[in-house]
Amino acid sequence: MDERSGRPDGDHAPVFLRSLGLHGVFIGSHAIAEGALTTRQLREGPYVRVLRGVYADPSIPRDHLLRCRAAALLMPETAALGARSAAAVLGAPAPNYGDPVTVVVPASEQWRGPAGVRVHRASLPRGDVREGEDGLRHTTPPRTAWDVGALERTATAVGVLDAMVRDGRLDTVQLSQLLREGAGRWGARRVRQAFELVDGRSESPPESWVRVACALGGLPAPVPQYEVVQDGQWLARVDLAWPEARLIVEYEGEYHFDGLQIARDDVRLRRLVAAGWRVIRLSAADLRDMDAVVRRIETELTSALSAG
Repeated sequence: MDERSGRPDGDHAPVFLRSLGLHGVFIGSHAIAEGALTTRQLREGPYVRVLRGVYADPSIPRDHLLRCRAAALLMPETAALGARSAAAVLGAPAPNYGDPVTVVVPASEQWRGPAGVRVHRASLPRGDVREGEDGLRHTTPPRTAWDVGALERTATAVGVLDAMVRDGRLDTVQLSQLLREGAGRWGARRVRQAFELVDGRSESPPESWVRVACALGGLPAPVPQYEVVQDGQWLARVDLAWPEARLIVEYEGEYHFDGLQIARDDVRLRRLVAAGWRVIRLSAADLRDMDAVVRRIETELTSALSAG
């Protein structure tokens, strides 16, 4: 053991951490009890405190899945990662590192979890739980979908569910079946609103959020990932389109600000404008005020339709 760094000597560190916990995540008190670390070494060493009492090797990316691994070491055997946290384990867009991990806990369990864990008390049949290849116990895709719809804001839920449908974790037949079977169940109204807006053609959460904002604002539904063809010539595939109004909404994510990507996007959008399409370009800053986004789209739709 290197007393100065608090890390086991040499190449033994990764083996040490894997032996203590899940993928380099470990409970500090266990490490101390086994004599692998002293309290001082744990406190002053390089380890990252993920949740109360749970630490990780500093080389592990600090993302929501790291927090899920930490929560998995603490939660009862009868519990499972759920809602957005389970969706993240299944490959859907994950919450931020600082967002709470959702753990579904049977009502009979008294476990409350540490700060950074959101406990959802509900019935949890064995058939609703899956043990992942990575050792993380989480709810199945159908159960995850229901809890996402019941617990999250509609826009957030739709963004997650769109991704799960797009990746083949769910399909619309399953969602319809869940609605039929869940009539009268807790959260059914919220779930129905989210499920009815799901469209697996959306390729990113921002696209989903804009679609939801338009729907809740009473605007016509756009077509996600629309192929623009004019006079037999393919012009572009765009994020969202209202073909009747010849209106396009494009979301410019971080990748857009690469110099070469900016040039390509500008050429592509100029081509669309020259062909008679109106283009609204949105950035992350715009999405902070969805009411303003909806008003902007409504103004363009009204103008385009009145001109037509």
